[in-house]
Amino acid sequence: MCCGDTPQKERHILLLASEANKISAETHLLIEEFAKEITDRGPYVYEMNKPNNKCFFLKNNRCSIYESRPLICQYYPFELRFNSESGIHVFNYTLECPVINKEGKRMVKQDFERLFLLAEERLL
Repeated sequence: MCCGDTPQKERHILLLASEANKISAETHLLIEEFAKEITDRGPYVYEMNKPNNKCFFLKNNRCSIYESRPLICQYYPFELRFNSESGIHVFNYTLECPVINKEGKRMVKQDFERLFLLAEERLL
């Protein structure tokens, strides 16, 4: 569900330049083969192509680039946004994820700190 469009939502799988370059190097594909350039979603500069409304790298319902998947994929169903009013970053989440509100590992402060550090690394 998280790797493609649904009847209720069109997915935008966004990539940082560093992520697109890493994926390109690891898959031996040109960036233009799996993503299109965008200009209005900074700091993201590419959006993943979605043949058949699914992520380009979704093969047999599995991520074929899992170890180097984009930050936005690693965060899902969470999203990191900057709140300009408070001057801090905040995590939002989507209830459309079928795992939200299910039993499983409970996210704690350290989990979000790890995700935030990952974002800081990739954005520098």
